Amino acid sequence: MIVKYWLKAHMSDYFDTHCHLDFLSNQDLAVKEARLFGVNRILVPSVHSGNFSEVISLANKYDGIYYALGIHPYFVTKSRLKDLEVLEQTIAKSFLDERFIAIGEIGLDFRLKNFDKEKMELFFYTQLRLAEKYKLPVILHNTKAQDVVLKYFRSFNLVGGIAHAFNGSEQQAKQYLNCGLLLGFGGTITFNRSTNIRSLLKFVPDNSFVVETDSPDMNPFWLEKGIENSPKNIPRILDYAAELRLQNKQKISLNVLNNMKRLFPKIL
Repeated sequence: MIVKYWLKAHMSDYFDTHCHLDFLSNQDLAVKEARLFGVNRILVPSVHSGNFSEVISLANKYDGIYYALGIHPYFVTKSRLKDLEVLEQTIAKSFLDERFIAIGEIGLDFRLKNFDKEKMELFFYTQLRLAEKYKLPVILHNTKAQDVVLKYFRSFNLVGGIAHAFNGSEQQAKQYLNCGLLLGFGGTITFNRSTNIRSLLKFVPDNSFVVETDSPDMNPFWLEKGIENSPKNIPRILDYAAELRLQNKQKISLNVLNNMKRLFPKIL
């Protein structure tokens, strides 16, 4: 099976549009395997001020790595207001870096237990303000908060972004698309039980979505729980996207690349 996918993918040009490469246990191996499977571009979002420097270092170390800077809602509880100042300082310092392309991963997660809703929304609001100030797209995390995230997004004059791991309704999907957001689809589409997500992927236009792994999480069905997801799985996830959309896999991959280049002008 591995040989089959390598033979099909090694001449391709795939993009993992959301991967926490810094959280993988063996980054060198993950990048090497990704290249073997034709995944030549990877977007790595940061999640807290403590890993800003790490995602920047990864982009410096490997060709084809782009990064985003932001504070993930999971890490808001342990973050301080000063971290927002550190974020803006790092954005300003990195602004001219060709590999720095977005603010993210930011957003809201109302599934979390015992979280400070006011603080989470403050961090989200402040980071959207930074995205507006620096005219950068955003990478949005959104769990159990589709309408609230959209409300905040609409309150700023933003250049667009990606609704990572989108899991809303068809009506909400249309609203996000109308705001200039791309929808991110990953390993969830490989599960037969994911009827809502699979249905969404069938109807969205070619210019409205991207494909991602969210490594080391959001495993496709063939990875057991506890096994790391990695960028090399993009080609096989694309197989499922192609089957659902009744399209050629390479066409979808090219559409994803074009969508990313349109949203992020720095991408080569």
